[in-house]
Amino acid sequence: MGAGHDHHGAVANAADRHSGRLWAAFALLATLMIVEAVAAFGTGSLALLSDAGHMFTDVLGIGMALAAITATRRATADPQRTFGLYRLEVLAALGNAVLLSGVAVYVLVEAVRRFGEPPEVTVGPMLVVATLGLLANVVAFALLRSGAKESINLRGAYLEVLGDLLGSVGVIGAAALIAVTDWWWADPLVAVAIGVFILPRTWRLGRAAVRILVQAAPEHLQVTAVHDRLAAVPGVVEVHDLHVWTLTSGMEVASAHLTMAPDAEVGAVLAAARTALHEDFHIEHATLQVEPGESAGPCGPTGW
Repeated sequence: MGAGHDHHGAVANAADRHSGRLWAAFALLATLMIVEAVAAFGTGSLALLSDAGHMFTDVLGIGMALAAITATRRATADPQRTFGLYRLEVLAALGNAVLLSGVAVYVLVEAVRRFGEPPEVTVGPMLVVATLGLLANVVAFALLRSGAKESINLRGAYLEVLGDLLGSVGVIGAAALIAVTDWWWADPLVAVAIGVFILPRTWRLGRAAVRILVQAAPEHLQVTAVHDRLAAVPGVVEVHDLHVWTLTSGMEVASAHLTMAPDAEVGAVLAAARTALHEDFHIEHATLQVEPGESAGPCGPTGW
């Protein structure tokens, strides 16, 4: 016998709530990305080019987030996709991490090359465009901040905007320093700082996405604690074949076989087990197989 609790709709609604803000951030950053790219080639600034490249990944990442939200919404009615397409947002987050890492590595390599003979840059346009980029990123940061707590997909876009915001600050600082001191090394130095700032955050995001894709247990949950809590449910004498994984952001899933005492009532055991998973571990979707204590029969341990 089994029991489950479905909250797919809640996760989809969490993403839908922020789709309007995503569209606004997408339009704003796409416009500034074009302006920064043109200005970077016109001024010769590597720092501004790195900021434009980072903003490109922001735009692409938000576009992937929007595509994942749209696909997830459309897939919920397909009976062949029993879990919908919630993993698309995880794939989008992983794609963001890979793209952002590539941009950071390129900037670092180009910066090292420029340290030997830093080219002159046109400071005035560089400063103006960087200031516009900063303002755009502040607005986008505010739009995405709340959604980053609910979705790994939105968190990826949020982290990219945060890195870009700080990158704009660095470009402004480099432009001001060059204007005052003619110290041209400030431009590649800031580019290196932006790259070094980006890489650890993208790797953490990529690691979180990979953990979900390989169905590892959530980092904040101890599987042994889940096992012991289910074993403590009145009427349960053994717990086996316990699996805990994350389907997508905010959707932890569990399955387990519960061996019951001979005098235990199935309904009471299932209700208590579901309540324990919900209240102690915030696991909303659980499939629990109940087995009689005297014989495991065909429901014995699988060895997974």
